[in-house]
Amino acid sequence: MRVFRGHSRPVPAPVVLAIGNFDGVHLGHAALVKQLAEAAARLQLAPTVLTFEPHPREFFAPESAPARLSTLREKLELLTDCGVSQVMISPFNAAFAALTADEFIEQVLVRGLRVRHLIIGDDFRFGRGRTGDFALLQAAGQRLGFTVEAMGSVMLDGERVSSSGVRRAVAAGDMAHAARLLGRPYIMDGQVTHGDKIGRQLGFATANLRIKHNPLPMSGVFAVEVGGLGDSPLPGVANLGIRPTVGGTRPLLEVHLFDFDRDIYGAHISVRFVHKLRAEQRFPNFDALKAQIAADAVAARAFFKL
Repeated sequence: MRVFRGHSRPVPAPVVLAIGNFDGVHLGHAALVKQLAEAAARLQLAPTVLTFEPHPREFFAPESAPARLSTLREKLELLTDCGVSQVMISPFNAAFAALTADEFIEQVLVRGLRVRHLIIGDDFRFGRGRTGDFALLQAAGQRLGFTVEAMGSVMLDGERVSSSGVRRAVAAGDMAHAARLLGRPYIMDGQVTHGDKIGRQLGFATANLRIKHNPLPMSGVFAVEVGGLGDSPLPGVANLGIRPTVGGTRPLLEVHLFDFDRDIYGAHISVRFVHKLRAEQRFPNFDALKAQIAADAVAARAFFKL
């Protein structure tokens, strides 16, 4: 994937463009990318995605911004899986937020991205005060040499597929419903780092991943599948949270892989959350924690029928 940051320099060649936050990269996003690829093939131009960092709601109201489903790296990896080969990441800062709708069209879309055809979601708004809409884009396109199409919502069993819907599902621990909206299990990934070795002391060695999602979209103990360590995902059990029993304060993802004994420090792995076993909780002592971890491992093995 080619990644451009900012729009001060034009991209090398004209593009077909889709715009969005793409948080979680769910089925609606996948449908938008499919439409993008088809238009790009028809016009023989590079299929390109424009996304923003941080999420605009994090810029305007950080205290009430929604929990991110995916980090920037995860988002780029998921977009690659969908077939996207070129992404522009536009820093969402005070200068960008101050652009009028016309300035956004002229500076970002026309000069920066050299757009020839644009695909947007049916609820896309842009520019200072969110004054830009589909009609304004169409009128500008006629004047500046690009065409525009809007994609309607993707519905699943009467529900509009959205990042908000995925957030509600994972927060409620309904991993099966989240997977239906995403078209795959919910995933977090990261590099395996050295921890405090408490899991090993308890008889359950873990691969530890520092999590950059803040706030966490969910927490608890899960049956998981781990990719990146072989030809097929490996089953395990994971705790996602702050580990209150040991006085933790930073989010950590601890994964115990079943029947696995390899040194994987430094490896980049993806953790697929397939079933929630319970909420994270504080235990009165290490013995109670050890007993519950053993019970969690049994429950996860039973889920996988191991």
